[in-house]
Amino acid sequence: MTAFDLLLRDCRLADGRATDIGCRDGVIAELGALTERAAHRLLECGGRAVTPGLVDAHIHLDKALLSERAPGVLGTLDEAIRVTGVAKRRFTVEDIRARARAVLDMAVSHGTTAMRSHVEVDPIVELKALEALVPLRDEYRPAIELQLCAFAQEGILKMPGTEALLARALREGADLVGGCPYNDSDARAQIDIVFRLAAEFGVFADFHVDFADEPERLDVRYIAEQAVRHGWQDKVAVGHVTELGALPPPRQDEIIAEIRAAGLGVIVLPATDLYLMGRGDGHNVRRGLAPVKRLLAAGVPVAAATNNVRNAFTPVGTANLTLMGFLVSVGCHMGTRLDLLAALDMLTEHPARILGRGPARVAEGAAADLVVWETERAEDVIAALAPPLFMIKRGRITVEHRRNIAEPWRTW
Repeated sequence: MTAFDLLLRDCRLADGRATDIGCRDGVIAELGALTERAAHRLLECGGRAVTPGLVDAHIHLDKALLSERAPGVLGTLDEAIRVTGVAKRRFTVEDIRARARAVLDMAVSHGTTAMRSHVEVDPIVELKALEALVPLRDEYRPAIELQLCAFAQEGILKMPGTEALLARALREGADLVGGCPYNDSDARAQIDIVFRLAAEFGVFADFHVDFADEPERLDVRYIAEQAVRHGWQDKVAVGHVTELGALPPPRQDEIIAEIRAAGLGVIVLPATDLYLMGRGDGHNVRRGLAPVKRLLAAGVPVAAATNNVRNAFTPVGTANLTLMGFLVSVGCHMGTRLDLLAALDMLTEHPARILGRGPARVAEGAAADLVVWETERAEDVIAALAPPLFMIKRGRITVEHRRNIAEPWRTW
């Protein structure tokens, strides 16, 4: 029989099964008892948990690591947009690339094997962010697949020239198009423009939407309507959607049914949403999160993602996606074993589906994008923030962690 490129021996899957994993030509070729099979490289996993590689469905590489030059003081969304907009005027291609590279290095070391980054496109920064990130997409390809979303943070209608720049970005390397309806003069008109560009270029669409404490807009309903109208089901993501959590349960269920029928993927950004929402609450402060458990129960794909790393939107972070699962488990009351495994799916299977990738599963025929964790139980990736030991991309080990711990106090 043909030798495996990589054989992972004595693995523990999320459902508790013990197995070996044989990888060939970038995919998982076989599961089972493969001890006697030949392999060009053997990795002894020692009964440790093995999961699909993590998928970060929503991050902003171009405005990461800005806390020192553009800090937030009030901690509001309006302030974050304003101070970051001012900082953008001084961005250079080299500056954006250096900060993005630092975050990509963090993400890869923590087990992320695929990512979608929003890339701001407007008359302020023009296409500098895209110019900075396209070479990184190629450079990091052996370790992480990077999608670039041409994103209109500053609005389209209230920022003339942005629509043309978005089209240009799609011609010059952006993978998809995104909008921010709540930060424009006419939310529905912006949504129409984004769908028109998505249809013209045949790409996915991704919206930041309904990011407030109260259900002031609920533009997600119009996005769902337009996704069906354009035949764009399963090609549209909506991020934040915190307003949905402010509705009574029956109203939530009604809109969730519309989201599911339109094939929308929902992306929660727990670090940012918890930090920025509820700022006006003097007591009994709201969590400010979308109703994750109700969305999952309805069959909606839900991802938890990083969003921002150390800027006015989110002053903390290391691009460690398991921290987002940890926040989801606490913030959304997901503490049982099944809940924790569902939170893990929000870092693997669901975001892979939202990004239009192949299945993120440890199964024959799936991409051999895997992480070996320093634990025997997959749920401890979330519950205990178990650290990764090996990262594997397309059947090749990309990162290996070596830990040496000394405890002199034990000899005192």
